[in-house]
Amino acid sequence: MPILNTYYDPPLIFKNGHISTVYSGLFRTGAKIEQKRERLTLSDSDFVDLDWSFAKKKTNKLIILLHGLEGNAQRAYITRSAKLFNDHNYDAIAMNFRSCSGEPNRLYRSYNAGATEDLREVVTHVLNNHTKYNHIIIKGFSLGGNMLLKYLGEPIRVPKEVKAGIAISVPCSLHGSLQQMEKLENRLYSNRFIKHLQGKLMEKQRAFPSLLSVEDIKNADTLLKIDNLYSSKAHGYKDAMDYYTKCSSLQFLKYIKTPTLVINALNDSFLSQDCFPIKEAEANNDLYLEMPKYGGHVGFFEFGQIYHTEAQALSFATSV
Repeated sequence: MPILNTYYDPPLIFKNGHISTVYSGLFRTGAKIEQKRERLTLSDSDFVDLDWSFAKKKTNKLIILLHGLEGNAQRAYITRSAKLFNDHNYDAIAMNFRSCSGEPNRLYRSYNAGATEDLREVVTHVLNNHTKYNHIIIKGFSLGGNMLLKYLGEPIRVPKEVKAGIAISVPCSLHGSLQQMEKLENRLYSNRFIKHLQGKLMEKQRAFPSLLSVEDIKNADTLLKIDNLYSSKAHGYKDAMDYYTKCSSLQFLKYIKTPTLVINALNDSFLSQDCFPIKEAEANNDLYLEMPKYGGHVGFFEFGQIYHTEAQALSFATSV
């Protein structure tokens, strides 16, 4: 499809990508919604926790929300999206990836940017056990957006009940995004991620002492080293580069046949140039790409309760 025009023009201070990213990530408050947790046991005996919230009336519509790296179902960008769709007659599932719901998962593996098998099991669970839903939207953020785009473009058929995908601030090229995160301007973000991930690895070490050593975890002081030590090998990849190559969603975009909206801000410091899939969108009638000049990473501030990408997501969902 032709690249979408964008009208997003935030207040002056939020034209700075870092301010937009930090404000929305650390200072934006979540929506006050009631979430009901359902634990889904996966086919490999592990589990994911699904946090449901509901529309005021019975509905056949559902949105599934996928968080980013080290996120969870209580992050503001998740609960705000859930509330907006709840208010427009969608039930919502906020999926906590393995180890992200406040309780360590059972297996050595956890989650990664390409773990579409877990998303596939959630969709299958909904279709088999919550049969009233025949209009499903899936919305992913950052790492969750990459997972979504890979899922939609993989050879396994997407169920007809999945009507649209929406992906926000997506690192379509995982290696390109990693190179961005290694830059000085992103040092505070990457250090924060590294601290959280090392904490998770210490939990894994206590549960699986023969597979991880404390010394190795302490030495894994960059995102690349963490991906080489754990993210790749725990999930069946040779090393970090093998993981990045096989799990980057960029290569799957040409195969997407479900209407899909991607919104990546041009001033998102997490994204490399190849995370803006212009030629892929131009060649695929089901892939819509919006590239606002501003927005940062999962930012897109607007006055009021609804941010730009949330309004765009609802508009896109109701148009398919």
